Amino acid sequence: MTTRPTLLAALVVAAASLAACSTGPAQAASEETRAASSVASEAVDPFPVTVAHAFGETTIAAEPVRVATVGWTDQDMALSLGVVPVGATALTWGGNEEQSSDWFDAELERVGGEAPVRSPDTDGIPVEEIAELRPDLILATNSGITADDYASLSKIAPVVAYPEAPWVTPWQESLRLVGQALGRSDQAEERLEETEELIADTAAAHPELAERDFVFAYLTTTDLSSVGVYGRQDPRVAILEEFGLKSAPIVDEVVEDGAFYGSVSAERAATIESDILLTYAESDTDLQTFTDDPLLGQIPALAAGNAYAELDKHVGLSITNPSPLSLPFIVENFLPHVLETLPAT
Repeated sequence: MTTRPTLLAALVVAAASLAACSTGPAQAASEETRAASSVASEAVDPFPVTVAHAFGETTIAAEPVRVATVGWTDQDMALSLGVVPVGATALTWGGNEEQSSDWFDAELERVGGEAPVRSPDTDGIPVEEIAELRPDLILATNSGITADDYASLSKIAPVVAYPEAPWVTPWQESLRLVGQALGRSDQAEERLEETEELIADTAAAHPELAERDFVFAYLTTTDLSSVGVYGRQDPRVAILEEFGLKSAPIVDEVVEDGAFYGSVSAERAATIESDILLTYAESDTDLQTFTDDPLLGQIPALAAGNAYAELDKHVGLSITNPSPLSLPFIVENFLPHVLETLPAT
């Protein structure tokens, strides 16, 4: 397993020390609340802070101590800055047995935190479940919340939403927004620098990536009539570009500005030109099914054998939702397959 960049030094708060420093029930309750969320480092920015986002501005009066997250990356951002969420979205696609991720759980164990309550969002934002956690901040910087969701969540606690559009916030911007909201801007910059160093070192070790273009597609054997194409604003595409790959021209042709996804009919499969094609798979025969299809098989990279379909959903989850915690996992478990897929020079 690739060693992740040096993480921020952790100061684990033990229950015994909490009891020792307590001067009364009110202080003890306050310390217990803090321990439920923040276990690795204290905020250094002055409060209040005001964070701008797509739905306006949110002012956070004091350092949050019970943080809930919405979406599939904000929990990583918070934990990477030393804050353990009290609640997070259940990772129902690609998650591990705990509906979490291996990279989140490894960092949680490192800092000695308690696992957040996980609530699925398959039927929409779990507003009631979040309310039961009594958060004092809700992070949704890379999510799909609507204006109505924002209004509902704002009745519970201050909400920091995405800056522009749903699901397309770059990991760097998400990290900075979370750092600002938690009063940990300096820690966010440190983590960003460490993570970008990992990306730069990986790109430098594989200059061949910069010589090729790609399409990250959504294909399914249950419907062979179209090809989904993820746009350059989509996080899985953006991170591969950071490693050096270039999006093929067809991507900008079919994905509208501000969108993360477009589609091409199977009749136009031959126009999806790129050096490599990346997608997901439900079984180890899916890629052959796509290749053998009379229409989809006309995708040039498929026909040339320069395609890869990720079968392991947990690996798929990592590349779908890149974060400072998941990037070492991506480098170790997904990028080697990309390199194997490149055409021979």
